[in-house]
Amino acid sequence: MSTAKRKRLGDLLIESSVISDEQLQQALREQAKTKQKLGDLLISQGYITEQQLFEVLEFQLGIPHVSLFKYQIDPSITGIIPESLARRYQAIPLHKEGGKLLVAMADPLDYFAIEELRMSTGFRIEPAISGKDELQRAIARHYGLQDSMSQIMGDLPTVDEIRETEITDEDSPVVRLVNQMIQQAVQLQVSDIHVDPGEANVAIRYRLDGVLRTERVIPKQMQGFITARLKIMAKLNIAERRLPQDGRLKMQVDYKTVDIRVSSLPTIHGEKIVLRILDLSVGVKAIDQLGFSPRNHRVFKSMIEVPYGIVLITGPTGSGKTTTLYSALQHLNKEDTNIVTVEDPVEYQLEGVNQVHVNPQIGLTFAAGLRSILRQDPNIIMVGEIRDSETAEIAIRASLTGHLVLSTLHTNDSVSSITRFRDMGVAPYLIASSLVGVVAQRLVRRVCNDCRTSYAPTEQEAIYLRSHGIHADKLYKGTGCGTCNQTGYRGRVAIHEVLAVDDRIRQLIGMESTIQDLRRAAAETGLVQLMDDGLDKAVKGITSLQEVLRETVFH
Repeated sequence: MSTAKRKRLGDLLIESSVISDEQLQQALREQAKTKQKLGDLLISQGYITEQQLFEVLEFQLGIPHVSLFKYQIDPSITGIIPESLARRYQAIPLHKEGGKLLVAMADPLDYFAIEELRMSTGFRIEPAISGKDELQRAIARHYGLQDSMSQIMGDLPTVDEIRETEITDEDSPVVRLVNQMIQQAVQLQVSDIHVDPGEANVAIRYRLDGVLRTERVIPKQMQGFITARLKIMAKLNIAERRLPQDGRLKMQVDYKTVDIRVSSLPTIHGEKIVLRILDLSVGVKAIDQLGFSPRNHRVFKSMIEVPYGIVLITGPTGSGKTTTLYSALQHLNKEDTNIVTVEDPVEYQLEGVNQVHVNPQIGLTFAAGLRSILRQDPNIIMVGEIRDSETAEIAIRASLTGHLVLSTLHTNDSVSSITRFRDMGVAPYLIASSLVGVVAQRLVRRVCNDCRTSYAPTEQEAIYLRSHGIHADKLYKGTGCGTCNQTGYRGRVAIHEVLAVDDRIRQLIGMESTIQDLRRAAAETGLVQLMDDGLDKAVKGITSLQEVLRETVFH
């Protein structure tokens, strides 16, 4: 590479007026501590977007930007760069011409990587830049999985003859295939992997940002091997194929510890396996990282900082209730406080918090666990979920005897949780005395920062916004790019409805008022409904109007 191109990234970004000198110095100080690449650090700090980085390298140095989703990679080319180097340097070969090899890289200014690739391949390396997520997907797709699959298919005994070494030996193709399937999912920040058996084949599907998509379809003959390997990893009974089973496992992926819950379910085409992935390195978010609006943030903090009472988080499965609960616990976790939880299952382990895993098979239910916890002198109790009247009754009585109780319920909005307690047979005067507040929430997909564009609302959208008292000249959507896998969305954010129970609402609860009266009183407290919090985030460009409607109107 010519000396003209040997410029430092920081200098290029300052020359292009993308960042200030002060921002660069701050990032360099942080880099000295974390040893992260400067480009990654600047993106994670929010100083630049991946797209801005591409543009600077393209315009200043003439390094082309390649979208791998649109690029047909010839399988014979990928063999030129060994898999170990491709993964280490996040690089994949695209095209060779004479003595030149075009290579897509996450960091085309990594001269050591370019030199090592040159010496390994014997080609002169022409770097191009690609998004990290795109590269990880491409490497996972074009390297290991394909190798493992062809190895398995080459020497495949019948399902009844699965040899133990096939599913326990770390070097066996089956083990490599499963490891790479999980590794790819972790790199893409997938929340669930579905191994879906069909009549003729097996679909491997990933849930990313709440949406399921098929990642690959594999031959039916491999089903028994993959199922057996996953069951061995999760310490499940490999011979039991007629009953559902649940287990969990821990794995190191890219130097990070991931906790994986494994569930098997017998179907007419064999066992379906679902893996729920929890990246333990991400940790528990602080309350101010949960996407609360300033008003909701203030009200929520005041609710969880009371000395006693019950605070509820409500919403359907997969709406981020557990994340909010853990953030609240982390906020309250002080040396002088005894916090005890009863959960099914324990998702994240919190330092200094006593966490109990329920086990109904031996009689350790939420209710039984809660009774035992009360004898442990707790200040704060977290109950994973209130599922029945017995748990509801104990939780409410605990909150009236000097404990702060945090828990979750499945209801559609905040006010409905009051009527849900009534339906469970809890006396209205107990609800009125104990309930401090309720948070209802949903998760909506974030518009991708790299391809976000504004547009004028359609007539129908404008009418809808006006009906909610909003006049907006523009809304936002993602056009689809390599960073977001052409979806227009990347990551998720919560929308909230935070109800603080005041004296007027207490009085109405005690009088067994209708839900309509309760909603009117809640509105008078300044309650911002789920829909309105979502619309506010759509107008600000955090999410799209379609996402808000999908999660609040159509559910």
